[in-house]
Order: sequence, then C-alpha cells, then structure tokens
Amino acid sequence: MSVDKAFREMIRNEIEVQLKPLRDVVSRLESGTADLDALRSVAERLAPLAQVVGPLFGANAPAAGKVGRRPVGRPAGRAAVSAPVAAAGGKRRGRKPAAAEGGARECAIKGCGKPSRTKGYCAAHYQKLRMLEKTNRRPSEWADYANPNSVEDIKLPRGRAASKALAEAAQKNA
Repeated sequence: MSVDKAFREMIRNEIEVQLKPLRDVVSRLESGTADLDALRSVAERLAPLAQVVGPLFGANAPAAGKVGRRPVGRPAGRAAVSAPVAAAGGKRRGRKPAAAEGGARECAIKGCGKPSRTKGYCAAHYQKLRMLEKTNRRPSEWADYANPNSVEDIKLPRGRAASKALAEAAQKNA
C-alpha cells in the first residue's frame, strides 16, 4: 500500500468516526417524521368530526385549508390577537404601571409625570440611574426612593463629549 492510499484511508476512517453521531441523529429524525406524518393523517381524518363537535364544547372551528397549518404571511394584527386572550381570562405580559393600582407615586424627576416603578423612578429614568451608577457618575440628589417631582434631571453628553466625560469620571474615581 502506498503512503497516499494509507493517508486517504486514515482520513476516511476519521471522517466516518466524526460523522457517526450525526448519522444516528438523522436516522432518528427520519423515524420521527414518519410518526409525525401518521399523526398528521389521523388529525386530518378527525378534522370533520372536530368541526362538528368542537363548537359544542366551546372550541373555535379551524380556518379553511389544511388542518394544523398556519397560513402563510403575517399573523393577524396585535389587537385581533390580544382581544380573545383577554376575553378568555388570559393575562397580559409585563407589569402594570403603578398608577393603575391606585394612589401610586409619580417619578422622582421633576416634570416627568410618569408613574414610578423602581426606587421612585419611572422605567426610563431608572435605566438612566443604573447607567449613571455603572459609570460612577450618579449625582448625590438622585437618591433611592426620592420624593415625587423632587430631583432635577440631568442632560448627559453624547458623542465625543460623552467619552471625555467618562474618562474624566474614571480619572476622578481612580
């Protein structure tokens, strides 16, 4: 056997060893798709029965077309999607503003007027507070749980001025 053939055989064996797990996964996926096809055919055979019996139990009838398939294109508008969820007793994601809970405080920043969420600040000003803390530039009047409309807002520099301000703050704190 020549060196070339031995080298090729060594590479072929190494590739086979590396591809074996991938081949195993592919074969399992192929067997799984056969199961999914069988399940899909059962669902298609039961679709007429579901259309007849479903409304009796409060289920919505599926749209015309293939059963179990989502129509092509964009989903329905946000208002159309959220209305049935609210009607069915579902909850909206996220936290309600504090003002909706009754007697809530306003943001600590003067003139903001938004309901406070965390440490007496609205969501936007709390993010600004976190950034100021992270860069060691938090003003002393920006205290946690400050009274509503009691703190002056600061205008942060942008661009080159911002990088210079960050450098100055780093030198001051170092």
